[in-house]
Amino acid sequence: MANSPQARKRARQAEKRRSHNASLRSLVRTQIKKVVAAIGTGDAEKAKEAYASAVPVIDRMADKGIIHKNKAARHKSRLNAKVKALAA
Repeated sequence: MANSPQARKRARQAEKRRSHNASLRSLVRTQIKKVVAAIGTGDAEKAKEAYASAVPVIDRMADKGIIHKNKAARHKSRLNAKVKALAA
């Protein structure tokens, strides 16, 4: 357990950041699930809209360091491939 005042403060800050980052990661997962669900329905137009709304969120979280940039790129690439396959 943190004993010095600065260590206690750092522990508080770390917990605050951890919970905030967790909510942002959850937001990314929710956006990805919305795209996957839209693809599952078979509606190409709905899937495109869901993908278009998910991409900025994924990029923003990668820029903030919430998720790794390669992970963001991988998700975008795979989702885009599925959306294109659905449209074709």
